[in-house]
Amino acid sequence: MAGILIHEWLSRHGGSENVFEVLSAMYPDAERFCLWNDSDGRFDGVEETVLARTPLRGRKALALPLMPAAWRHLPRRDAEWVLASSHLFAHHARFAGPARDAPKLVYAHTPARYVWAPELDGRGGGLAARAVSSALRPVDRRRAREPLAIAANSAFVAQRIGDAWEREATVIHPPVDVEAFASAPDLSGEEAARMADLPAEYLLGVSRFVPYKRLDRVIDAGAAAGLPVVLAGHGPEEGRLRARAAAARVPVRFVTAPTQAMLAALYRSAVALVFPAIEDFGIMPVEAMAAGTPVVASAAGGTAETVIDGVTGALVHDWSAAELADAVSRAAGVDRAACVVRAGRFDTATFVAAMGDWVATHTASRGALA
Repeated sequence: MAGILIHEWLSRHGGSENVFEVLSAMYPDAERFCLWNDSDGRFDGVEETVLARTPLRGRKALALPLMPAAWRHLPRRDAEWVLASSHLFAHHARFAGPARDAPKLVYAHTPARYVWAPELDGRGGGLAARAVSSALRPVDRRRAREPLAIAANSAFVAQRIGDAWEREATVIHPPVDVEAFASAPDLSGEEAARMADLPAEYLLGVSRFVPYKRLDRVIDAGAAAGLPVVLAGHGPEEGRLRARAAAARVPVRFVTAPTQAMLAALYRSAVALVFPAIEDFGIMPVEAMAAGTPVVASAAGGTAETVIDGVTGALVHDWSAAELADAVSRAAGVDRAACVVRAGRFDTATFVAAMGDWVATHTASRGALA
C-alpha cells in the first residue's frame, strides 16, 4: 500500500506543477488526484474530481466556490499517507474509506492569495471575490487544522501560514532544475538568429504577462539605467506592455513564449534579470542565477530569501528611478560565479532529500503524535 499525491489543477507549465512532477518521481507508486488535468500530456494517469466533468472545468474563478466541496467528496481509497501540493484548497482533501484516517501532509505553495492576501494578487480585489473570500476563510482555517504537518515553500509563506491558518510550517524550498540553466543552451537556428538580433546589453524581464508580475517596472529599470529591455513571456497584458514599451525612453524588445533553451540563452546574455513581483518563492530568479546572471528583485517575498543583496544581485524597496539605477549598477558588478553557487542551494536534489526526510519522519511518527 502506497500514498496518494494531490494537486490543484494541472497545467502544462508552472512552478507548482514542477513540484508535483518531482513528487510524482519520488513516489511512483502513489495514486494521484487533481481538480482537472489540462497539462497536454505532461501528466498522465492522474484522476480528476467531479469538477472536471462539468462546464466549470478550467474556469478557475467560477469554479472556486465549489472547489472545497469537490475536495471533500473524494472516492474510497486505502493509503498509508496523503500528501497535498496546495496553493488554493487541495489541503481540504478528504477521501472515503480507510484513506480518510491516513496521515495527511501538506506542501503549501501559499494559502490562497486572493483569499488571504488580496493585496498581493489583484484577482482578490473585486467585490465578488471579497465576498467569497470572507465566507471561505473560516472554512479554510478549519481545514488547515487537519494535516499532521505542513511544509512551506519559503519563510515568507510560512509566516502567512502562521497568520492565516495559525499553524507552524517547515520551510522546504521548491526544486529548481539548476543544471538545465547552468549549461550552455542548444538553440535552433531560428533561436540563434533571434538572439543575435537582440541588443548586446539588456535588462531582462521574464514571466507571464499578467498585472501582478509588474513587468512595467522592468521598463522603468531600463530607463533608469539607460539600458535596453527584453521582455520574455506571454499573456493578456501583452498589448498594454507593448503600448508602454512604445513610449519608453529605451528600446524594448519582446520574445513571446520562449522555449527553455531560448530562456536559458536570454538569462545568460542579460546584464541582469529584473524581477519586480512579490512572489511566494520565485523560481525564475534562481534560474537566472544558475545561468550566472545577477538579479534585481523585490526586497519583499520569496526573492529576498534567494537573492543575496550585493552578492548575487540587488534587492529593491520602493522602485524609484534613483534606487533602480543604483540597483542595476550594483547587480551588474557582482561576481557571476557567486550567482551559480547560490543557485545550487535550490536544486532538485536538495528538495528531494529534504522532502523525503520530512515525509518519512511524519508518516513514521504518526502513532506517537496521534
